[in-house]
Amino acid sequence: MATRTKFPPDRGLTARMMTTIFLLGLLYAVFVTALVIAKVQIGFILVIGLGILFVQYFFSDKIALYAMGGRVVSREQQPQLHAVVDRLCAMADMPKPLVAIAQTDIPNAFATGRDQKHAVVCVTTGLLRRLNEPEVEAVLAHEMSHVAHRDVAVMTIASFLGILAGLATRMFMFAGLFRGNNNQGGGQLALIEFAMIIVSALVYAISFILIRTLSRYRELAADRSGAILIGQPALLAQALVKVSGEMSRIPTRDLRSAEHFNAFFFAPAIAPGASLSTLFMTHPPLQRRLDQLAKLDAEMHRGVA
Repeated sequence: MATRTKFPPDRGLTARMMTTIFLLGLLYAVFVTALVIAKVQIGFILVIGLGILFVQYFFSDKIALYAMGGRVVSREQQPQLHAVVDRLCAMADMPKPLVAIAQTDIPNAFATGRDQKHAVVCVTTGLLRRLNEPEVEAVLAHEMSHVAHRDVAVMTIASFLGILAGLATRMFMFAGLFRGNNNQGGGQLALIEFAMIIVSALVYAISFILIRTLSRYRELAADRSGAILIGQPALLAQALVKVSGEMSRIPTRDLRSAEHFNAFFFAPAIAPGASLSTLFMTHPPLQRRLDQLAKLDAEMHRGVA
């Protein structure tokens, strides 16, 4: 069980996480049944897949830091940043995560880890250079909301199912390429392999869309919870606008190199000219996030009045 914090619970997020895991579990139960009916040896796929899940789940924080070139910093090295995180932990009544910095000019931040006791929040040098301390606090409130809601762990488990389907697709494709059809049943075997490629690719596509849908909602939930915790939705909106605007100043090659990490970022690093369908976006549109924060800000001011 996750430790309760003062981040407001999001029943919509909880329901969506449970629904996504249930649908993915149902989808993969059907997939595995199809493999069994087709008399496919799935032991190798499961062993590799479970190994990947183990590494992702228990070492996700270290993998994320390594991928972004981040390093954990001490209070002596970054006293102001630690002070911001300490203040948020006191406000949220949650354990303090590790604090890290990534040496990149891309203004962003992310949080990862399987639970509150094994979490890390990381900001880039580009973010620290462009935002003032209250704006950095607003961004970190958003990121620590992900830790409190445990949606990072759910996304890790959900992504594993997609990886499993991807492995199956590749296995069938390689089997078709390298297995000869000299025996009498070669034609039927090739037909089965082709059918399983289609099925596994379809399973991967459906899981991909489900994960992306959950990813977009969890960003809205983190915006909402983070803004409520600090009591300043307008400040988070201000930071979001500034970070999104500064993305246009980053070299395209740097944005493209970071795009694979978008699902973790506070704001997506999208190269100019990129055209992504809503189905494939990891984050909701900027305007939708700003509209939600503006509505929340109006509600909070009405409550004060």
